Amino acid sequence: MTVVIPALNEEHNLPLVLENLPPVDEVIVVDGRSDDDTVAVAREVRPGAIVVRQTRSGKGNALACGFAAATSDIVVTLNADGSADPGEIPRFVDALLSGAEAAHGSRFRQGGAHRDALPAERAAHATLSRVVNVLFRTRFTDLSCGYNAYWRELLPVLDLPRPVDGRLKRGRLAWGDGPEVETLITVRMATRGLRVVEVATVGYPRIHGERPRRFLPAAWRILRTIATEYARRWSREPRRPVYRAAELPESQIMRPERMPGADRGRPDDGRHSRHAVPPPPRPRRRTDLRVIRGESDEWGTRGDNGPRSAENRRDRWDDPGPYYQAVPGENYR
Repeated sequence: MTVVIPALNEEHNLPLVLENLPPVDEVIVVDGRSDDDTVAVAREVRPGAIVVRQTRSGKGNALACGFAAATSDIVVTLNADGSADPGEIPRFVDALLSGAEAAHGSRFRQGGAHRDALPAERAAHATLSRVVNVLFRTRFTDLSCGYNAYWRELLPVLDLPRPVDGRLKRGRLAWGDGPEVETLITVRMATRGLRVVEVATVGYPRIHGERPRRFLPAAWRILRTIATEYARRWSREPRRPVYRAAELPESQIMRPERMPGADRGRPDDGRHSRHAVPPPPRPRRRTDLRVIRGESDEWGTRGDNGPRSAENRRDRWDDPGPYYQAVPGENYR
């Protein structure tokens, strides 16, 4: 399993995300040309992590670069700002192992919550989800959640903009490189006939720093994405088949180096690595920070008789409760 984490100036949030990851085979941090110590902090906290430099800018390009560098069977995408709990990754993996081809996170279905959404944002999400469900005959409840999991062999079906495209002028972005990529992936998962399962997840506020809220530009990009994909669905032009995965130049990948004297025959698990980038001169781990997930009664972690045990928590990933929901698109089997 590979975890792809796009990061841009997240030196304060990234350590808490990396330290709370469950056991995974590969961690890829896609750096969007940060001007802080994001890369150095990632190497300090996770010496075995692979750092990928973006070829362009935007979250869509970051995901495309991370997908091209991934080597595991399952690829999970995770935000670097702490808005998603890494401990929920087993839920997404369980959905894939149960027969789904893609596991899509939802903060608005039963079992999930979006604790950072304003009332206007909730209304916009509900309206746009209804529009997509009517046009594409799906049952999505969240269009722009960045917490997803895929089988790597099916990623070419999404047909994301390639990391290196000679047709683009220098500095110009392709459609899908920006924040519209999350809605683009959600819609294409349905239109390309993938077996999609929504997994309930909780969206939290950023742990550190402020995030600018741009409702109108985001809504415009989402509406344009919906209109474009709907027009392509009924277009008479033959759909271009995608058989090969996107390739990323090796010069964009910063792989962890081995320590002198380490066993060359062993796989790199991060324990025998050293810093490829010098660590920051001051400590970055804050011992006074405590990330507390789900204290309210809504999540079943605290009741009238005190905190509940781990066995009785409602947010267990292996609970057959209301966490999964199939959202079939066309050609769904």
